[in-house]
Amino acid sequence: MKKDLTTSHIDRQNILNNPYALSEIEKAAGIKGISFEGKSVVLKEQIALFFEVTPRTVDNYLEKNASELQQNGYEVLKGNRLKAIKLAIQQSDVHERDFVNINKSAQLGVFDIRAFLNLAMLMCESERAGLLRKAILDIVIDTINQRTGGGTKYINQRDEEFIQSAFVEENYRKQFTDALDHCIDMGKIKYAIYTDKIYISIFKEKSQEYRKILKLSNRDSLRDTFYSEVLDLIASYECGFADILEDAFRNKGRKLTNWEVDRLFKKFEKQAHWKPLIEKARNKMASRDLVFRDALHLQLKDCITPLQRDEFERFLGEKSQELAERLDEAGDVLKRLKERE
Repeated sequence: MKKDLTTSHIDRQNILNNPYALSEIEKAAGIKGISFEGKSVVLKEQIALFFEVTPRTVDNYLEKNASELQQNGYEVLKGNRLKAIKLAIQQSDVHERDFVNINKSAQLGVFDIRAFLNLAMLMCESERAGLLRKAILDIVIDTINQRTGGGTKYINQRDEEFIQSAFVEENYRKQFTDALDHCIDMGKIKYAIYTDKIYISIFKEKSQEYRKILKLSNRDSLRDTFYSEVLDLIASYECGFADILEDAFRNKGRKLTNWEVDRLFKKFEKQAHWKPLIEKARNKMASRDLVFRDALHLQLKDCITPLQRDEFERFLGEKSQELAERLDEAGDVLKRLKERE
């Protein structure tokens, strides 16, 4: 999916919040800054020289994007910190005559690597910034593929919570299909119809629409690609609606028509307690898939927010493992869960 970093705040923030990609981008950029408070920072004039623009151009971006740049590491130093940076500049290769009159400045703005890259993703006038943006996008893709072994279809399974969520959902899935079989007077199509009703209620897509977005084949299992939060919510729907079907069946003393079941489901999905859970599931699915699978769920585009650093740790970090590696570790847990059936 083609991304325009100059216009998409979410895409920019996802890159800046990804510590693994950021480390590789910093190496590729090769920016030599001023050592200050344990990190490298650069001055406005250095940035102007690097991107071959005027300092005024940098000022314009600072004015238009102050909040975003400050969030990502740009800051104005005063007082003792200003004195410290002036001393660090004197001890570095930065020559005052090439920039502002630093010694007379009452304050000084500095960019750390995140703020520098943030500005590069915003700047349209600079050819160098454009080349850096292209490199950034390539590095982000390469980093994710490298850390996931070349594919992200099942990146959801690198989450340590996936196994238990999948196992629990499988049990409730059987309760749900048993209720469909026992309580509804329809043919086998009812399983697909009411499964899709759950999917549409939770993430606004039928199973075939979801397959198309993630480019899944007919042999791929949808549920093997769901994040744990989505599996948990599907399990809750299946468990809750199965009980409603059983109650209605007992009360009527006969199997239910599809019209009766549709009315029951409409009432069921409108229960207020679902709202925060659905909002969370939609946000997780849409936001993660955009970053990790380069997949856009158009029906959920308003639910997308930038991923935070802990999300990258969760699916790309050292604690994230392939499902096969964790199955052995989780063997005892799965055994105990089975004994509870």
